[in-house]
Amino acid sequence: MSDRVYPPVIAAAKLLFRVLDLRVTVDGARHVPITGGAVLASNHVSYLDFVFAGFGALPSRRLVRFMAKHEVFEHAVSGPLMRGMHHIPVDRAAGQESYRQALAALRSGEVVGIFPEATISRSFTVKDVKSGAVRLAAEAGVPLLPVALWGTQRLWTKGRPKNLTQRHVPVTIIVGEPVEPTTDQDLRTRMQELLDEAQARYPEPGEGQWWHPAHLGGAAPTPEEAKALDARPVTDTR
Repeated sequence: MSDRVYPPVIAAAKLLFRVLDLRVTVDGARHVPITGGAVLASNHVSYLDFVFAGFGALPSRRLVRFMAKHEVFEHAVSGPLMRGMHHIPVDRAAGQESYRQALAALRSGEVVGIFPEATISRSFTVKDVKSGAVRLAAEAGVPLLPVALWGTQRLWTKGRPKNLTQRHVPVTIIVGEPVEPTTDQDLRTRMQELLDEAQARYPEPGEGQWWHPAHLGGAAPTPEEAKALDARPVTDTR
């Protein structure tokens, strides 16, 4: 698979990290196989998560093909980039086709990235996960790696103004060991365990902060409040 677009995008992202002095910590990158297919199943707290989840695979010199909603591929700017990086469009009206493409990519030895929650979690806990990641890994016969991201929500998340020029923000990326869950709930449990670990080791206190979960003393919505916010019309950005 030709990758003339992906490397320059990675180089640009690394340059931006340096300019903003983002304090990115990656743990567990050794779990990403150097060759062969794998599924990365990450939590979702920011619009930038695909950048950082992919960053966790770079030490193994792997490029991750992310499954993303098809609207991103139709955008004048992001569309050509997404297609050039061979990401996989997901059309909820034709989900079987995206599943087929992801399965083919895995069987050809690619690493496929999935956000099983489907949408950003406003509560900064792991929401119920959709089916797909577990099935794909099992059917393709490849490792399923849970991933936790933390700190990315401070740059740009749902219902908050983006702050892409914020400097010195710590970002934690944890790639877990391969798991063999029998249900989606098993995967969700492991993802939450890794997220708990990422939040516990985060170098800045979050008590009272909007970007910290309520059960740890932050001001983020509870899971129940977040669910109610998600049910509001899309014009409501609170």
